[in-house]
Amino acid sequence: MMAADGYVLSWQPAEADRIVVRIDATEGACADCLVPQPVMEAIMAQALEPTPYSLDHVVLPAAH
Repeated sequence: MMAADGYVLSWQPAEADRIVVRIDATEGACADCLVPQPVMEAIMAQALEPTPYSLDHVVLPAAH
């Protein structure tokens, strides 16, 4: 879904069991398609629940 709106999601470990999620905008990204950071962090934290990892934080593209 994010790729269809022009965003690329990547992740990297922050600690042994914590993940940093980064969302980058491509040139054609939908300016109004991302939810606010607290909502995105809740979504990502919930997505990680069935894994041994937890969310450290989400890095969103800077607002234009």
